[in-house]
Amino acid sequence: MHTAHAKTVVIEAFGGPDVLTLTDRDVGEPGPGEIRLHHKACGLNYIDVYQRTGLYPLELPTALGLEASGVVEAVGEGVKHLKPGDRVAYASAPPGAYTEARVMPAAQVCPLPDDISFEEGAAMMLKGLTVEYLFHRTTPLKKGDTVLFHAAAGGVGLIACQWAKAEGITLIGTAGSDDKCALALAHGATHMINYRTEDFADRVKALTHGEGVDVVMDAVGKDTFEGSLDSLKPLGMMVSFGNASGKVPPVDLGILGPKGSLKITRPTLFTHIARHEACQEMARALFHKVTTGAVKIRIDQRYPLAQVADAHRDLEARKTTGASILTI
Repeated sequence: MHTAHAKTVVIEAFGGPDVLTLTDRDVGEPGPGEIRLHHKACGLNYIDVYQRTGLYPLELPTALGLEASGVVEAVGEGVKHLKPGDRVAYASAPPGAYTEARVMPAAQVCPLPDDISFEEGAAMMLKGLTVEYLFHRTTPLKKGDTVLFHAAAGGVGLIACQWAKAEGITLIGTAGSDDKCALALAHGATHMINYRTEDFADRVKALTHGEGVDVVMDAVGKDTFEGSLDSLKPLGMMVSFGNASGKVPPVDLGILGPKGSLKITRPTLFTHIARHEACQEMARALFHKVTTGAVKIRIDQRYPLAQVADAHRDLEARKTTGASILTI
């Protein structure tokens, strides 16, 4: 099978969802270390919005999308872990996953087990690998530890709720509606806080008998930053891994002392998956969680590739739960 042309979503300027345009592109042949693959589904993530708006600037014009699943059509020289016909999934740069087919670097593309569907594969890689590094590679976490997780009913959040439950970690989550709180509880969150009706930092203190949590995992950013610091126990770790509500303002490091000698980090998935071996190891851990049934991938929104602008609008309006995918 050889896909010569592919419908691809590109932007020529930063801006709202209307800058997303569907165009026909030549696919080309894989060079050394590359593969050509035909996509079955594409994942949708908040980082795509950051790239579209220019918060994370890219060189224009650019294709968008960082996650997809599909079938390998051809492999370039030196690619050892994949062959034509393999089912695969990935979350990796460079952007360009919103497409029917593409040529891309092979190192971060992962063989997809037969008992995981293409739709699940496209919906789980970026979010699932994020949860893997949050729980296993950012700060030591053990059974019995307590974590505060913001946006616990989102795509990353619902995976995190299940992951925490599987590992015996107490997860206190926040969400913006009672329905979303119920959804996260059903996925294994220990406690949920509706941040629209309650002060989450006060509630966290009450739930932890005044102690605070070991770790905060926060992809909301500006709106939750201050309260997150106030939710930590002394020597606690603040993990800021996204900014859905806007960029965290500059921080006076001096406040971390009186607040309890707190630690703070801003990791990215792309640092963690940069090495081929680490990426493949992380993917195997994620696939194991899914194939054993410990983590179920929930896809609540599906859009045809041509309706990508609607998908972005829904994501930004916080209308989505679980994962969203683009269908090919």
